[in-house]
Amino acid sequence: MPFVRLTIADPDIAVDVRSALARDLSALLESGLGKEYEHTVVHIDLVPADRWYVAGVHPGEGTGAHLEVSITAGTNTPEEKAAFISDAHELLGRRLGVLPAAVYVALYELDGRSYGYNGITQAARKNLDPAGSD
Repeated sequence: MPFVRLTIADPDIAVDVRSALARDLSALLESGLGKEYEHTVVHIDLVPADRWYVAGVHPGEGTGAHLEVSITAGTNTPEEKAAFISDAHELLGRRLGVLPAAVYVALYELDGRSYGYNGITQAARKNLDPAGSD
């Protein structure tokens, strides 16, 4: 049950591109990290390009992006996480076009005792359904 925050340095990204990014990121989390598509929340934050800096300057070309994903700690292997980061970067390039020299993808692993949705922690949810996915 990940929460995704994607910041894009282009306030004019079309709605269809934003929708495609939300669908694609949700699908990638399902296929790559085993997360439930129907519980994935994607928040896309569009910021003015003049607020984006790489190496202290505005990128000459390319759309700045930063992807943050909150997941439950201990639910994925290092290999799965590395593959997700690589695949997410490729997805951003495919949907946004040219990217600047530095585009970060961060997986935040949160303790299941202090992370949850709909009023239930992930630890409590796991106790209710030990075979369930994250």
